[in-house]
This record gives sequence, C-alpha cells and structure tokens, in this order.
Amino acid sequence: MPAKTPVIHRYPAYQPSTQPPLLFVHGGYSNAALWSVHFIPYFQNLGYDCYAVELSGHGSHPADRAHLDDFGIDDYIADLAAAVTSLPVMPVLIAHSMGCLVSQRFLEQGTAHAVAFLAPVPPTGTGGTASRFALTMPDFFAELPNAVNGTASEKTMRTMARVYFSPSMAAEETIQYLPLIQPESEKAVAEMLTAPFRIARSRARIPALVMGGSADQVFPASMLFFTAASWHARTQIIDGAGHMLMLDPQWPDAAGKLLEWLESLA
Repeated sequence: MPAKTPVIHRYPAYQPSTQPPLLFVHGGYSNAALWSVHFIPYFQNLGYDCYAVELSGHGSHPADRAHLDDFGIDDYIADLAAAVTSLPVMPVLIAHSMGCLVSQRFLEQGTAHAVAFLAPVPPTGTGGTASRFALTMPDFFAELPNAVNGTASEKTMRTMARVYFSPSMAAEETIQYLPLIQPESEKAVAEMLTAPFRIARSRARIPALVMGGSADQVFPASMLFFTAASWHARTQIIDGAGHMLMLDPQWPDAAGKLLEWLESLA
C-alpha cells in the first residue's frame, strides 16, 4: 500500500498570482526531480505555484523504494488523488508518460482544472512499444538495468540517449540527467503492458492538451492522435524533441507551447 500522505514537493511562484496551481506527475523509471530542472523554474517565474507529486516507491526515500514492486497503477492513482485533495485550489495536471496513464485513470473518479498529457502512454498500453524495441533496439532491455542501478557504461549512455532524448542532446547532458532515471515497479510495468482500452463515459470533462516530440522513440508522435481523440484534445508536436520533453534541448519550445495553452484556459 502507498504511504497515506504522498511526498509533494512545493515550489511557490516567484511573485503573487491568481493563476491555478500546476501539479506535475512524473512518468515511469523517473521521479519528481526531473520537473525541477527546467519546467518548474520557468513556470514559477511566470507566477504559477508549482507542485510535484512523488509516486509511491519513487524519489530518494529508501524505505518506500524497498517496496517499489509492491506498488501498481492503482496505488499511483491514490497518490495523485491525495495530492490533488491536499492543494488549496483545483490544479492543472501536467503529466508525463506513465504519469499520463495515472492521471487519466484518476480523472475517471476525480477532477482537475485542466490536464496536459506529455508523451502519453497510448490507450492500448505499452505492449506495442515493447515489441518494437525487441525487434529494433534489443540493447535497450539489456542496458536498462545498468541505467537504473547506477552501473552505466558508455554503451548504456548511448542506448538511453537514443531511446529517451532528442538526437540533438549533448552527451554531457545525458550524463547529467541519468541520475533522474530509477527502477520502476515490475507490477506497474506489467499493468501498462496489458492496459485495456477504456471508454470512460463518466470521465471529467475538462480542457486537455496532448503534447509529444517528433523524435520520440518510445511513443512516436503518430500515436498522439489516439489519446487526443479520446479527450477531444488539442495536439502539439515539438519538432526535434524526444521522449523527455522537459529535459531535451527543445524544452523552451515545449514549455512555451504549454504556457500558450494555459493562458488560453483563462
């Protein structure tokens, strides 16, 4: 079971604002710290109170990390629900990858001011990606344990960069960001592989944005349509960006497009 109160990192706006707060939801094999590199300072400077939830078993809490494989998608949904409830007003959810799936499932029972899905897990799950990687990038599965356990070699770095980051990402930046990758729950990974297609008629009817990178190797931009269609959402493709939109050299473009959408909600 997840902790009764999830870890929520708070980053107040640099100046008072009436903007809705932003609640960032990280993806699989990562943690909340990836948002604080570029995105959170960017939005703090523009007057947004920012929060980042640490899903159970993630981050730098060893007691929770020891039980990582006990947690599944339902536990992560409970974390997000608790985080939303704890905030003073209804937030805009900004989710990445697995965090998009968690947010969509949460919105079947809860609500938010709006939601942005960045590089979302497709409605049919991750099985297609796993099959494609097995055929085209088998080194990924061999090197992933080295990446998440801190035993990365030069080959590990090249493989992770090819899968997760923009082709224009400098090698030294890949090294800098590798510590943000961590193990993921085997239970959650298995649940995403076989995620059934869901039609949620009672889902919250809120504004939605679907964003992805044109160079995303994990969930190609052509797959964004399926998430966008189910949410009647606007689609935004960031030219040259990979799966890690918030870290890639193209992050200012991604943040700027996200800002335009946030301002359109007023």
